Amino acid sequence: AGPPPRVLVLTSTSDAGYAYAALRAGAGGFLLKDATPDELTAAVRAVAAGDAVITPELTRALIDTVRHERAALPRDGAPGPDALTERERDVLVAVACGWSNAEIAARLSIAPTTVKSHVSHILAKIGARARVQAVAFAYEYGLVHPAA
Repeated sequence: AGPPPRVLVLTSTSDAGYAYAALRAGAGGFLLKDATPDELTAAVRAVAAGDAVITPELTRALIDTVRHERAALPRDGAPGPDALTERERDVLVAVACGWSNAEIAARLSIAPTTVKSHVSHILAKIGARARVQAVAFAYEYGLVHPAA
């Protein structure tokens, strides 16, 4: 039936709980309704391309939420980072750092199509539907740490 739809949540609330729930449910992005037309257009394009968008006002709150939930890990039956190859972990860390596929390809000296393949494998292995869920996974398992 084709790939699942890509979802960008546009909302009036900056409540991190809502954003986190939307991202966990598979949304590819979360943007506040006061975004400029250019920001909205860029976000729609990014999510349609499979990238993630999170409004900057929520980034710190989402990171804090992930930090507080780390105590519940590991999740029973859920794969951890050991399910990933070393190269997949490298790509996941790069995704979590906000790099585009082109940037990842250049920095890791691999083809952009190889990056896409690695991202697809990562999502499948960790049971995620969107890159943003993979980013949350990377933070949950301590593969990346937010800047102070």
